[in-house]
Amino acid sequence: MLTMLLVLAVAAQGPLRRVLAAPVTQSWMTVFVAVVVQALPFLVLGVLLSAVIAVFVPASFFARALPKRPALAVPAAGMAGVVLPGCECASVPVAGALVRRGVTPAAALAFLLSAPAINPIVLTATAVAFPGNPEMVLARFVASLLVACAMGWLWQRLGRGAWMRPPERPSYEGQSKGAAFWGSVRHDVMHAGGFLVVGAMAAATLKAVVPASWLNAAADNWIVAILALAVLAVLLSICSEADAFVAASLTQFSLTSRLAFLVVGPMIDLKLFAMQTATFGRAFALRFAPVTFALAILVSALVGTVLL
Repeated sequence: MLTMLLVLAVAAQGPLRRVLAAPVTQSWMTVFVAVVVQALPFLVLGVLLSAVIAVFVPASFFARALPKRPALAVPAAGMAGVVLPGCECASVPVAGALVRRGVTPAAALAFLLSAPAINPIVLTATAVAFPGNPEMVLARFVASLLVACAMGWLWQRLGRGAWMRPPERPSYEGQSKGAAFWGSVRHDVMHAGGFLVVGAMAAATLKAVVPASWLNAAADNWIVAILALAVLAVLLSICSEADAFVAASLTQFSLTSRLAFLVVGPMIDLKLFAMQTATFGRAFALRFAPVTFALAILVSALVGTVLL
């Protein structure tokens, strides 16, 4: 297959040169490379730290560190995301491990939502992506933490044990620490890196191919803009260490609508829905995901109006 592709590329080098030299293609490649190059260091660092936490920090540590009362354990678990770097791909199995070790599900869910959104890697990447808007870092932190805590308290109040299937044991159990660490790194780099490439391609396509009038029409209506970027975050499923650079490239949209993109993405997207279904069951995911999506949009709009 590779040989055939090389032969075809050589045979069609004339048309390929014309395509690559077109202004639209040049614009597309510029945006794509810029997003990937800016985001890749944060993605790799986040994956490494996430693997260290998942493999070398025992889940029983969290059970001992969190308050016994569920109402207090929820904000404590939400704030734990500040000091525990990791992308959303890692937060789901960690949350499952917390539930298995006896942590109240409300606190585990608050951690699941907050850790990918407010950890230091993500906040640093947001500051780098928005150098002229430092308030975006504070807005992302506040909105994400509010959503995480609110969802934890909602589950504590309204959740039912029958809705959450007991999580299965992690796939790396029984292996050595080194094997589990490198297995986690390989999986997360390939998985998150693939979604980063897809997200960068989508952002480049929006910038280079979609008519500016269409984007401006969506961006001019603040409600449509927020909903459009929230849905885009769900569909693109970008890793939280890289999503700020994609959001920064969508300059047609307001800061508030881009905040919705940054808050919704780490909490609910296509890959997260699949992982939550696999870990906690379909009954849980079908209830948890829509409420998280709606609440994230509402809180993003309110926080953006106040801080941005």
